[in-house]
Amino acid sequence: MSEPREPHFVQSLERGLSVITAFGPDAQSLTLSDVARAAGLTRAAARRFLLTLTDLGYVRQDGKLFRLTPKVLGLGYAYLSSLSLPGIAEPHLERLVREVQESSSMSVLDGDDIVYVARVPTSRIMTVAINVGTRFPAYATSMGRVLLAGLDEGDLESRLDRIDLEAITPHTVRSRDELRAKVTEAREQGYALVDQELEHGLRSLAAPVRNRHGRVVAAVNVSSHISRVTRDRARKEFLPPLLRAVSDIETDLSRTQ
Repeated sequence: MSEPREPHFVQSLERGLSVITAFGPDAQSLTLSDVARAAGLTRAAARRFLLTLTDLGYVRQDGKLFRLTPKVLGLGYAYLSSLSLPGIAEPHLERLVREVQESSSMSVLDGDDIVYVARVPTSRIMTVAINVGTRFPAYATSMGRVLLAGLDEGDLESRLDRIDLEAITPHTVRSRDELRAKVTEAREQGYALVDQELEHGLRSLAAPVRNRHGRVVAAVNVSSHISRVTRDRARKEFLPPLLRAVSDIETDLSRTQ
């Protein structure tokens, strides 16, 4: 049975959003049947939503295939434009990248995922292209670990209870107890180092960004390939400049609040 909804809940809006989110990096062009299946709708309902989105300019139809249009970016821009973090962080990420010669990103926690809100890449080290708006499961990422570590115990436990720990790679954390221990470690040491849990060969180091009240609001990472960077080197050479960049971001952030 589905969970009971509040009286204000608009189911048609939920269904329309499910049609939009059916599209993604691996599903850029979808048929009506594809959309209906991904969104959990009947073909008739999916068709009505797709045609409405087409009329509004958010979807383009080419024969039997449907694709999102760039107009969809406007839905996310309203959030990003109201979020001061990316604009504040970007110059500091750029300086960090020049210093360590590795890619750096900032993300925030959204449900059980991290969402990238700023990124300064060097060479591409992942098979999946990372852009602003890219989502990954928090449990398998260094930024996710420090963001989870910033939650109060009650919120953390409720998230751990519902997380589905998919084995993304052979190195991915396997149990809730193991994940809880790693989150506790990140909280105690003030950073997280994650090896190949999201993708083979990827090593990532992350630290939390706090607002003026001490609440964790984002995370910044430095990511590299294990063939170039050992764990010791990551801690010795990358952690100090990463923490300096985070401190500078926090200082600038406090001036805007």
